Amino acid sequence: MDAISTSGCYHQKMLDWSLCPVVERDAERVSGAWVFHGTRVPVAALFENLEEDASVNQFVDWFPGVTLAQAKAVLEYAARSTLEPA
Repeated sequence: MDAISTSGCYHQKMLDWSLCPVVERDAERVSGAWVFHGTRVPVAALFENLEEDASVNQFVDWFPGVTLAQAKAVLEYAARSTLEPA
């Protein structure tokens, strides 16, 4: 599914998180949100913290259970996804 920003300036493809091996989803945990594997920490929390100028290292410090490797894998997956044709 594709989405267009409210300003109409860009076209963005929705990410298929099921293809990212460091995340998981369970309808009975965290309202079915995508979380870092083995935790209850939503993937969205990483992006929200980065938007607020936190570093990836700070995020990992603030959310025990999430490893630096997991956080980097999520960011790499998201970055690679932006390179795919819409």
